[in-house]
Formats: sequence, C-alpha cells, structure tokens
Amino acid sequence: MDPEFIVAIVAVVSLFIVFPGMVFHYITLWRKQNSLEPDDERMLEDLWRSAKAMERRIETLEKLTDTQPDDEMPAPRRPRSSFDQ
Repeated sequence: MDPEFIVAIVAVVSLFIVFPGMVFHYITLWRKQNSLEPDDERMLEDLWRSAKAMERRIETLEKLTDTQPDDEMPAPRRPRSSFDQ
C-alpha cells in the first residue's frame, strides 16, 4: 500500500467519523450538565421551603413589633456602668 493512500484514508475517517463523534459526545455531556440531578432538585426544593418558612416568621415578627403604639413602648434602658453609682 502506498503511504499517501493510508494518509488519505486516515484523514477521511478522522474527518467524517472521529470528529463528529467527538462533537456529539461533548454535546451530550453539555446537555447533561444543563439539567439538575434529582438530588440537586430535592435540595433546591428544601431550600425554597426553608426560605418560605423564614419569610413567614419574619412577617410574624414584624406584625408583633408593629402592633404596639409608640406611647406604650417602654423607654430604652441605658446600660449601667461602674461610673453611674
């Protein structure tokens, strides 16, 4: 066999078989990475639930602190120091 013929066959095979195979391989890897794994989806759902629960707690605290009028609020206490005696 002629060495030029072998080079031509290798070039054609790599151009039409190896190169598209590599491209499709990396496309499938890219598509897998764009989707969330089931564990990641579960963790994201848990984080969302925790954030909603914290939001409800904060709203409740805001309601509790906003319900008292200013005249019923006790005056802020000044911390005692050793110089106040």
